[in-house]
Amino acid sequence: MSCGANAFIPGELRPLETADCTKCGAELMMPMMLEHFELNSRIAAGGMGTVYRATDTVLKRDVAIKLMQPELADDEEGLDSFYAEARAVARLNHTNIIHLYQFGRYNEQLYLVMELALAESLDLLIDQLGTVPELRVLDIGIKISSALDTALKNKLLHRDIKPGNILFNINNEPKLVDFGLACKSEAGVDYSEQIWGTPYYIAPEKLRREPETFLADMYSLSGTLYHSLTGRTPFEAPEIDDVVLAHMNKPLTPPHKLVPSITRPTSDAIVRAMDKSPGNRYQSYDEFIMALTAARSELLRSQFAPLSPSKPRRAKPAAKEAPPARGWFRRRK
Repeated sequence: MSCGANAFIPGELRPLETADCTKCGAELMMPMMLEHFELNSRIAAGGMGTVYRATDTVLKRDVAIKLMQPELADDEEGLDSFYAEARAVARLNHTNIIHLYQFGRYNEQLYLVMELALAESLDLLIDQLGTVPELRVLDIGIKISSALDTALKNKLLHRDIKPGNILFNINNEPKLVDFGLACKSEAGVDYSEQIWGTPYYIAPEKLRREPETFLADMYSLSGTLYHSLTGRTPFEAPEIDDVVLAHMNKPLTPPHKLVPSITRPTSDAIVRAMDKSPGNRYQSYDEFIMALTAARSELLRSQFAPLSPSKPRRAKPAAKEAPPARGWFRRRK
C-alpha cells in the first residue's frame, strides 16, 4: 500500500478485480492463486497480456507473471505470438535480459513466470528526472546493446525497443523486457504486411516497408537513449502521422544541440546510430558498443580532469651551504 495502512478489500471483488484504497487512492487487487503462485498486484498491461506481481509459495520468492488476454485464447495468431515470446526469452541467457522461469497453462489460462524487475522503468526515470545523467545513459546503452547482440546471435530481433521496455532491478541493472513482437532475423525476410513498433522510436526503413534487420533495433535503442539524454523524443509533433513522417524525412537535431552539457562523442554516436539509411549506421553491435564505451571513457576523463590545468612548477634547487670565509679558523675544543 502506498499509505502503508491495512486496507479492507471488498468481499464482492472477484480474483484480479481492483478497487481504490479509501485512504490513499492506490489500486487494490483481490489476490488469485495460479497453481502455487499468488498474484498480488497488477504491474502493467499490454496488447498480449497483463503482468502481475506474484509470490512463488514454493520457492518463497517474488516473481512477475504475465497472463495472456482471455480473448486471445482462441486466436491462433495470438497463441503463436505468446508461444513465440516464451521460446524467445527462454533461449536468451544474458544479465540484461529478463529471465524466464516457467511457461504453462492452467485452466485454459496461458502464463509466463519471469524474473521480477520492479525498481522502476527507464520511462518512469525520464518522467522523474527530466533528463537522465549522461554516464547512466551510456551504461544503459552499452548493456542493452550487449543484450540485443545476444538476441541477434540467437537469430532474434526485439522490434519494440522503448523506455517502457527497459526496467531496472533492485541493483539498478537495466533489464530488457517484452519480446512479444520478437521475430527471426534471417536476412531478406519481408515484414511489409504490418508495421510493428512504437512511433516515437521506430526506424524509417520499417515505415518504408523495407526488410527489417537488427539495425532497426539499433535505431530504436538510440532513439530511446536520445530521449533519456534530452528529455525529448527524437521527433515531436502534435499528430502521430507527423512524427512518423519526421522519422523518414526530417533531419535529426543532435543531442548536444538541445542539451549543451552532453559530450560530443556521445552525441555523435547516437546521431550515427539513428542515420536514416541503415547502411550508414554502425554495422554491428560491437561497433556501437565500442563507440559508446569510448564516449563513456572520454566523459569520465573530463569529469576527473582538473578544471584549469597549470604548468608544473620547477622545483627550486637546494641552497648550497656557504663555504667558510677565508682567514677564519675553528678553534679546537
